[in-house]
Amino acid sequence: MTIKSTLNRRSFLKTTAAGAGALAAPALISSKALASSGEINFVGWAGYDSLKTEAFPAFEKATGIKVNFKELPDQETMFGEAKVALEAGGVDVIEPTIDRVGAWNSNGILAAWDESKLAIDNYLPGLADGAAGERSRKDGKLLYVPSNWGTESLVYNKDEAKLGDPASLGALFSADNQVTLRPHSALAAMGRWLDATGKLPRPWMDGYSDMGAMVELWDIALAEAIKAKSNVVQWWSGENEANAGFTANGATVGLCWDSTGFNLRNDGYGYIAPVEGAFAWHQGFILMKNAKNVDQAHEFAKWVSTPEGASMWATAFSSNPVGKGAADLMSADVSAYYKGTFDDAALAKLWWWPDQSAEFLTKRAEYADKYKAA
Repeated sequence: MTIKSTLNRRSFLKTTAAGAGALAAPALISSKALASSGEINFVGWAGYDSLKTEAFPAFEKATGIKVNFKELPDQETMFGEAKVALEAGGVDVIEPTIDRVGAWNSNGILAAWDESKLAIDNYLPGLADGAAGERSRKDGKLLYVPSNWGTESLVYNKDEAKLGDPASLGALFSADNQVTLRPHSALAAMGRWLDATGKLPRPWMDGYSDMGAMVELWDIALAEAIKAKSNVVQWWSGENEANAGFTANGATVGLCWDSTGFNLRNDGYGYIAPVEGAFAWHQGFILMKNAKNVDQAHEFAKWVSTPEGASMWATAFSSNPVGKGAADLMSADVSAYYKGTFDDAALAKLWWWPDQSAEFLTKRAEYADKYKAA
C-alpha cells in the first residue's frame, strides 16, 4: 500500500520549532457552534482514561463544547451502537479505523464532513492525503478524518518469551509461549505467517478483495490456529483485557496494540515488530448520518488536528499524533517509547490493515467465533 512510504514514525515524532509555533494558536470557533447546544455525543474506545481527565476538559476550555462520552471496547460494539443510533439518535461522532469506513458507509451510517469547517492543512503528510485521503472519501465526499495511528505487534515478557531469531509471528503459535490474542488479528497473523513461509496456495492479501479467496485462505489459517490453540491463556477485545492477559493470566507473548506495550514497559515487557512486519492501524472520526450537533462535531474533529489536541489524543492512546507540531507537546516518556520501538527496517515493513467490506467483516467474525469455540 502506497501509504507506507509517506508515514514514518521518527518523522512524525520530530517537527521544526518554527512549524510548531506557527500552529500553536488556538482554533477559531464558530459562533454557531457555541450558540447551539454546546455539546457533542461521542462514542469511542474504552480504557483510555486521560481522554476524560485531560483531552475533553482541554477541548471544553478551548471551545465551550462539552463532550458526552460513551466508552465501548471494540469496533464491532461501536458498529452495533451506530446502527441503533440511526433509529434512536443520540450519537454524533464515533471513532473507528479507516479500514471500516467502506462497510460503515454501505450500511447508511455516515454523513460527509464539511471540509470548509475543518483544517485539513493541520494534518501530517500521509494521513489526510495520499492513499489514506483516497480511502477517506467516497464519490468525492469526505467521510473520515484522522485522530491517531499506531501498530499492533508483539508484546513480550523479556525474561520468558521465545520469539525466534528474528522475532516472528510464529511465536504466537508456539507451545513455548503462553499467549493473549484478539481472535481475528490472530487468524490474520497466522495467515501472514503461513504466507511468509510459503505455505499458502495464493497470497494472503487476495482474501481482502475476493471472498472466494478469503474463504479458501481463512479456512487454512483457522485450521492451523486451532492446532496451536492450547497456548492461549486469554482472548482480548479491548485495552483492559489485553493488559490483564499479561498481568493476571501469565501471558509471555501477545499480539497487542502498541499502547499495551507502553502500559507494561516498566513491568518487564517489551514491544517489538516481527520479521513479517507489524500490523498498522489508522484511527479517526466519522460523522453520524443523523448527527444533531454537527457544528460542534466539526469543532471537535478540528481541535484534535491541532498541536494541543493531537498531542493529547495520541498521549491518551500511547500512539502517534496526527497534527503538525503535536510531537513537541507530548510527554518525553511517550516520545522516547515511540522513537525507540521501531528501526527504519521495521517501519518499512508496516502492514496496514486493508479495506474490509461488510461481507468480509461478517465472515471474519464467523471465523473468529469458530476459533474461540474450537
